[in-house]
Amino acid sequence: MAAYTDGIVIDHSAEAVITMHFLFIDESGTPPKKDKKDPKPYFVIAGVTIPEGQWHGICSDLAQLKNDAQFRVRGEIKWRFFGPTNADRDNPLMHLSDQQRALFRDKFFGIITRRNSVKIIACVASVASCYRTTYITDDETLYQYTYKPVSERFQYYLQDLGRTAGSEQFGIIVADHRGRKQDEAFRRHHQRLLDQNGIFMAQYKNVLESIFLTPSHLSVGIQFADMVAGAIGRKFNTGDGTCYSMIEGSFRRSPNGTPDGYGLVKMPTMGWK
Repeated sequence: MAAYTDGIVIDHSAEAVITMHFLFIDESGTPPKKDKKDPKPYFVIAGVTIPEGQWHGICSDLAQLKNDAQFRVRGEIKWRFFGPTNADRDNPLMHLSDQQRALFRDKFFGIITRRNSVKIIACVASVASCYRTTYITDDETLYQYTYKPVSERFQYYLQDLGRTAGSEQFGIIVADHRGRKQDEAFRRHHQRLLDQNGIFMAQYKNVLESIFLTPSHLSVGIQFADMVAGAIGRKFNTGDGTCYSMIEGSFRRSPNGTPDGYGLVKMPTMGWK
C-alpha cells in the first residue's frame, strides 16, 4: 500500500524493500612504482560490503571486542600493527603479546565472517604483468586499474541482490583518504567509470554518487577492508594463508560456488603470473 506525505509517495509493500549497501575499500601496502627494484609481486585492493542494517551491529561488536578486559585496545585497527616487530608509536596493540594479538585478530575477522550478508570483493594485481601492459604506466594507474574490477563486481553484486530481492538494490563506495593529489585523480577515475557507455563496459546503474573518501581512523568499514586486504596480500606475496583461510568463506561467489572472477579477480586478465 502506498502512502502520500507532502507529495512524496512512500511504498510500504514488502516487494519494495530497498537496502543500501556500502562497499568499504582499502589497499594492501602502497602501489609499487614502475622502476622500483624488487617490489612485492602482487598489489591488492579489497572491499567489504556491508548492508546498512548490519553497520551498527558490526560497529558495536568491534567496540565490545576492543573493550574486552583481555585486550583493552584504544585506537585504529590496521594490518601492519599486528606485525611482531611493529613498534609504531600509534600502534594500539603494543601492550599485547603475540598470542593476544593473534586472538584479537581472529575475533576481529569473526565479526564480519559470521554475517552471511557481508561479502568480500578483491582484486589481486600482478605488478610485473601490469607494467607490461600499455595502459598501466605508473603507480597511480596501477591503483586505478586494480580498483576497477572491484567496483565492477560490486555493481554486479547489487544486480544479483536486486534479482533475489525483487527490487533494485543500491550502493555507495567508501575509500581511504590517501592524499590530495591521489584523491583527486581517484575521484576523476571513479567518475569516468560511472559515466562510461559501451557494450563491453560495466554500467554502474546501482552505484550512487561519487567515491566517498575518509581517513581510515574515522571509518570502521575501512579498517575491516584494510585487514582483509592485508590478509589477501600476505597470502599472495608470501604464501602464508593463515588469515586468508579465515575470510575465504566470505568472498562473493559464482553460482557454482567459486570466488574466482566473482569475489576474487586477478589483473591483468591476460598474462597474470
